[in-house]
Amino acid sequence: MFEPQKTLVLDLDGTLVDTAPDLMAALNHVLASQGLQTVPLEDAKSMIGAGARALLERGLKAVGAEKRKDEVDAMFDEFLAYYTDHIADAGRPFPGAIEAADRFAADGWKLAVCTNKLEGLSRALLSELGILERFAAVGGGDSFEVKKPNPDHLFQTIALAGGAPDYAVMVGDSETDIATAKAAKVPVVAVDFGYTTQHVSTFEPDRIISHFDELYDAVADLTGGQS
Repeated sequence: MFEPQKTLVLDLDGTLVDTAPDLMAALNHVLASQGLQTVPLEDAKSMIGAGARALLERGLKAVGAEKRKDEVDAMFDEFLAYYTDHIADAGRPFPGAIEAADRFAADGWKLAVCTNKLEGLSRALLSELGILERFAAVGGGDSFEVKKPNPDHLFQTIALAGGAPDYAVMVGDSETDIATAKAAKVPVVAVDFGYTTQHVSTFEPDRIISHFDELYDAVADLTGGQS
C-alpha cells in the first residue's frame, strides 16, 4: 500500500539551533568597528528571526545609529564575512533536537529546514555542526522568490524534500513561523525557548513544547498517531 512521504520542517535560528551567541557576536563586531555601542545578548530575542540584514538594521536602530544604504551594505558584507568565519563558535543544537530528528527519520519522515537565514549560511552552519546530511532540503531566505511568512516558502521547501503539505508538520519559535504554517494550512508546533519577545501561545500554534523530548508525541497527537 502506498504511504505518502511525511515531512518534518524545522525553522533554524531559535528552533533547531541556538545561534544567538554567534549572531550577536557578529553584529557587535560590526557595530564596534563603526565606533558604535554594542548590544547585549539578551536583546537577541527581539532582533533575530527575519534574516541577517534585518538583524543588522535592528541593531543599528537599537543603538540609535542612522546610516546611508551604501554604508549599511558595506556593514552587511562585513557582518557576513565575520559570521561565516565564526558561524558555530558557540551555537549548538537545542537539547534533544538531534535525537528528536533522528527518531522521526527512523520512522520514515523526511527532514527539512525552512529559514529566513540565507541558504549558504544555513548550509554552512548545519555542515559545521555535522548535521547537514540529515536534511533532505534547506529552504533559505534567498532560495526562492519569497520567504516566510509567505506560505510558498514552506510549500517549496516541502516539495524540495519530496513531500506534500498535507503530510507535513512545521516546527518553529516565532510569530513568523506560526503565521507561515497557518497560511499554508500545515500543522505547527511551537517551541517556547526560541527568539521572540512574546510567548508563542500569543500566536496560537497547534501545539507548544518546552523541550524536543516532547516533539514526537506532539506530532503524533496532531497527525492522529501517524508519527
